[in-house]
Amino acid sequence: MGEKALLVTVDLDRRSKWLPKEQQAELLALATSAGTTVVDEILVKRKGPSAGCYIGKGKLDEISLMVDELGIDLVIFNNDLTGTQQKNIEDVVGVKVVDRTQLILDIFARRAKSNEGKVQVELAQLLYLLPRLTGKGILLSRLGGGIGTRGPGETKLEVDRRRIRDRIAKVKHELDKLTRQRVMRRKTRTRFSVSTVAIVGYTNAGKSTLLNSLTDTRVIVQDKLFSTLDPTIRKYTLPNNQKILLIDTVGFLRELPHHLIESFKATLEEVIDADILIHIIDASHPMALEQSDAVYGVLRELGAEGKPTVVALNKIDRIEDGSAVIEQLKGHFNDAVSLSALKRSGFESLVKSLSNLLASLVTRIEVVIKPSGLKLLHLIYEHGKVLKRDQRGEDVYIEAEVPTILKAKILKQLE
Repeated sequence: MGEKALLVTVDLDRRSKWLPKEQQAELLALATSAGTTVVDEILVKRKGPSAGCYIGKGKLDEISLMVDELGIDLVIFNNDLTGTQQKNIEDVVGVKVVDRTQLILDIFARRAKSNEGKVQVELAQLLYLLPRLTGKGILLSRLGGGIGTRGPGETKLEVDRRRIRDRIAKVKHELDKLTRQRVMRRKTRTRFSVSTVAIVGYTNAGKSTLLNSLTDTRVIVQDKLFSTLDPTIRKYTLPNNQKILLIDTVGFLRELPHHLIESFKATLEEVIDADILIHIIDASHPMALEQSDAVYGVLRELGAEGKPTVVALNKIDRIEDGSAVIEQLKGHFNDAVSLSALKRSGFESLVKSLSNLLASLVTRIEVVIKPSGLKLLHLIYEHGKVLKRDQRGEDVYIEAEVPTILKAKILKQLE
């Protein structure tokens, strides 16, 4: 059983497109994903945050009473708090206080499996901690463990500003090395003329389920936010025999902290370098359009906006009046396809849209290959679609559709 948590959602005079109940629902999903036992939640409406405690004294006293009566271990705010605000609130309520960014970082720390993922989480946590190392900043010696204490560990947290900066520099250096290795892997993919398709979307929209269903693999799928942190890459063959790589990436979230995006750019470069994106949207979610806007916001920050994209409206099996909802959503997107990744329906339209976009990356080739060029012949069969083959003595005449990059390499070797 996890820590007993009280959730606090502060609605700042409805500045957000997200309704308070939807903000509360997402905070609940985040808290549950972090392993807490949510005991109660409270909604606070304000015109603006208080400099000292973010919320007013009356609500703070109410929260303090709830903490005592319900035996709360942890108070989670659906807002980002300054170090001073966090410490002041803790002084009043008497238990640990965690803000939205800390909660997300904790989930990331749980999900990271690869060395690169763990390093990226540590960098994000250190960048979060650095500005909070003030006289009234957050307590760095919480020995009880739990939410807000995972990741770098106590020995790394209980250091001064200079040592944290040193650690940030070392982590960035380590991440640079891992990034260079990832770049080399991408260059290898390019050398073998494999197009890449990155699956992006709001967290829990169904990216991993889609990857599993398309490729018949078993990527872990959980009904939790950020169930996938490290990118997963799987091969897929289109009807024209063109080989592509499908990349499942970390889910996006509204108002993702900038330093979090910066820390995970090494992973998110898979999105930046992809030839095509599949933007998967949970069509059954009441905030589907707002979630879509959040995804495009992250893509803008990454510099990946404007890439050729197939919009896939997922989870249509969960919609009662499906046709009306889907038609309404399709009015906001060009040529969106509807599907159910779980039920494996609607894939034909998705694959057709992918093939149409990838057509610009495929070209026709007519070549005569000598016996010494069997490797080139193998590459054409492996990555292209052979339309005609004639034996001309010892030589082979081939007409085929191949990736544009591969055509250039073949012609160069035949010179």
